[in-house]
Amino acid sequence: MKVTLKVWRQKNAKAAGAFKTYTSPELNPNMSFLEMLDVLNEELSNRGEEPIAFDHDCREGICGTCALVINGTPHGPQKGVTTCQTYMRSFKDGDQLVIEPWRAGPFPIIKDLVCDRKSFDRIQQAGGFITVRTGSAPDANSLPVPKEDSDLAMDAAQCIGCGACVAACKNASAMLFVAAKVSHLGLMPQGQPERYRRVKAMVEQMDTEGFGACTVTGSCEAVCPKQISLDFIARLNRDYAVSLLK
Repeated sequence: MKVTLKVWRQKNAKAAGAFKTYTSPELNPNMSFLEMLDVLNEELSNRGEEPIAFDHDCREGICGTCALVINGTPHGPQKGVTTCQTYMRSFKDGDQLVIEPWRAGPFPIIKDLVCDRKSFDRIQQAGGFITVRTGSAPDANSLPVPKEDSDLAMDAAQCIGCGACVAACKNASAMLFVAAKVSHLGLMPQGQPERYRRVKAMVEQMDTEGFGACTVTGSCEAVCPKQISLDFIARLNRDYAVSLLK
């Protein structure tokens, strides 16, 4: 199969960017989207052209690095997958694919399809530490956790911080990301001492970074590769309200 690619090219953060059109080499439908870009870059290099810069690391849907908007949808047309888990068989022979980086003020473009998502790191750092004894391993049953809470905490902890929620949101809100990071600790006994300090600090940092307000359109949940639920945003809002009274 072959596809036509309209790719966002931008030399650096200060340069003006524009779409450039390429025709792919012959592709195997079973290759991943990132493997397709590898093949295209190899052809560009052989022609003496600069390869397309894009982020990647694990290529197993774990790290959240592969941040691409494909035909207007973060990570592509399939639900519950990252860009690296999107395969060319998801498209038809001859399709035109428009490939862009995340579009959000707090995620400035570095080059081509690579954007700077250190704002997420700063939000997590604002959350700080948890008070827990270090040293010897605690007894497995010393901190009993209700199964419902442990299941919810694991659901929230699945967030890989890719930023698809921000890219899909019309307000560039990071509420789903922050809600997941707050909730997976707030649901566990180890996270209770700093629970309300943590949520207040992370929300304030989110606002400082320039992310927009949440209007609960659900676009974030729709594109999240780990399908994090909007229910966590409701939990975040409750904890934040309590934090303001403390």
